[in-house]
Amino acid sequence: MKGAPGKTGLRIVAGEWRGRKLAAPEGDTTRPTADRTRETLFSMLASRLGTFEGLKVADLFAGSGALGLEALSRGAAHCLFVDQDAAAIRAIRSNIANLHAQSRSDVRAASALSLGAAREPLDLVLLDPPYDTGAGAVAIDKLARLGWIAEHTWVSVETAKAETVAIRGFEVESTRDVGKARLHILRRTGE
Repeated sequence: MKGAPGKTGLRIVAGEWRGRKLAAPEGDTTRPTADRTRETLFSMLASRLGTFEGLKVADLFAGSGALGLEALSRGAAHCLFVDQDAAAIRAIRSNIANLHAQSRSDVRAASALSLGAAREPLDLVLLDPPYDTGAGAVAIDKLARLGWIAEHTWVSVETAKAETVAIRGFEVESTRDVGKARLHILRRTGE
């Protein structure tokens, strides 16, 4: 997640906390998803999910936690936030506290690739890995094998505009380019 243009002015786009400011991690190791990109992503997801009410969500490579907090703001029941960067974990915890979302949040200071077997699959998995690394595809493949991603689970991964995502057992339902980012929406194919 190199470069940090536009770190100021992060806000929740819609829902219960619409307009609330979010803290971005200090330093330049994270690249928070811009408000416009998040708005596009959640529009894409809403057209597929219908509602976020009651969903179990994960925000992996979470950075500021903006993706997971956006889902919670729109009615998700619970979100697991995972990032291995200490500054990101501090920002996530600060944002959760400022929104009083502790009871609906689980924060893990770890690599998304280090998660063990799931107790039950999630409804929505949001990934914003470092660009041009392939880390998103690796994480999705592993999480599917560990039971985090089932056939009903929607998966989104943000990449650089020139990147593609191809994962055995997954179908790319939709892609959309926003600025320098490419948003991919995936589902398991049941293979």
